[in-house]
Amino acid sequence: MPATASGVVCRPIAWCDPVDAFAAIRHRPWPVLLDSALVDGTRGRWSLIAAEPFHRIEVAADAAGNPFAALADLLARYRIDPEDGLPRLGPGAIGWLGYEAGRFADRMPAPVPEGLDLPDAAFGLYDCVAVFDAVERRAFVLSAGWPETGPAARRRRATTRAEDLAAAIAAAPALPPPDPAPRGVWRAEMPAEGYRDGVRRIRDWIAAGDIYQANLTQRFLADLPDGLDPFTLHRRLRALSPAPFAAFLDFGAGRWIASASPERFLSVDAAGRVETRPIKGTRPRGADPATDAALAAELQTSEKDRAENLMIVDLLRNDLSRVCAVGSVRVPVLCGLESFPRVHHLVSVVEGRLAPGRGAIDLLRACFPGGSITGAPKIRAMEIIRTLEPARRGPYCGSIVHLGFDGSLDSSIVIRTLCGAGGRVAAQAGGGIVYDSDPDAEFDEAMVKVRPLLQALAGVA
Repeated sequence: MPATASGVVCRPIAWCDPVDAFAAIRHRPWPVLLDSALVDGTRGRWSLIAAEPFHRIEVAADAAGNPFAALADLLARYRIDPEDGLPRLGPGAIGWLGYEAGRFADRMPAPVPEGLDLPDAAFGLYDCVAVFDAVERRAFVLSAGWPETGPAARRRRATTRAEDLAAAIAAAPALPPPDPAPRGVWRAEMPAEGYRDGVRRIRDWIAAGDIYQANLTQRFLADLPDGLDPFTLHRRLRALSPAPFAAFLDFGAGRWIASASPERFLSVDAAGRVETRPIKGTRPRGADPATDAALAAELQTSEKDRAENLMIVDLLRNDLSRVCAVGSVRVPVLCGLESFPRVHHLVSVVEGRLAPGRGAIDLLRACFPGGSITGAPKIRAMEIIRTLEPARRGPYCGSIVHLGFDGSLDSSIVIRTLCGAGGRVAAQAGGGIVYDSDPDAEFDEAMVKVRPLLQALAGVA
């Protein structure tokens, strides 16, 4: 079990399904699954499982603690040197930043009191992880040995932790298909006409010159049925809507997230190369190849959807420029078509290179929350969202984040996601509203996005 120059123990293990492997540690404290459930070599490749973090961070809703500062301090304390040849993901801080955690990154309106009882930020520091490369079908256990600091003690802990995780994975049986029962019943928090009226009001703000775009969402609530494990719910959602940035996190006390996100928020490698992939523009998949191709072509030629995407690209270029080297920010892909099992999307790619002295936390702080789920200008759009949506978004429209001890970062936008707390489940969806938005079409688009979430719990389309 060789240790690398950075002190990380790297042990190859036999390939298996990451979801099967996760089931073997699912009931350990604070288990996490970063799940590339849709793999094509570019959007999805690496999955990760971990549990039993050696340190935890929680910032409750409306609390004063700053998660960005806490993460920066801990990551500096447990820094490891980056090393070529190790898998893309490794030991580090894993968790979520809720949408309202944006108040620690920039000026934003105070959140409304209503919402699920979930912290605005929750992270575990995981010294031992298993990572799975679905393209080359390889798997590894990586163990850093933290929080031990002496080289010998750190190596002993790293070896012991790696052996334990490898043994648990080796003993994991293949899972049967997820149990289709029990089922739950959803209730809409906002009537359909209320959502359409919100679209009209945003159009009025745009006409008045307040904003160019705002992201409006609607929420559905249900009680988690007795006997339904949230991980089973994640597996149902995964089967209905596989996604490259899917995730399942269970942070105890009935608090969990099951995500089928198609959208990368931010990534940065150990060399400081930055990427963000905003999604704006959606069409459903067609029932046959001809209809499907026509819907994709309609999306690609839609002036409204392309304009919506371009606004967010400009916002993210500005956000990245706050922490990236002058002249390094560029847009190699503008409004590219990406197709998923349920929808077509327009996806752009914005790249940059961190300026000297800047790191992953600086990047997160400069860009959070993501422009694709706020609008432009960002702060004013968030103020308008605050007046229209009746509850805190919580993790939804925030980010699930992996911060490597080597300085790397990968993160998703928390969309197409079920959130649970206190025996309740929330599903939420929406879209970017511009002046040309049609209230009926916007409502229909939001329902296309939320349908797999509702179906995962209720069993009906």
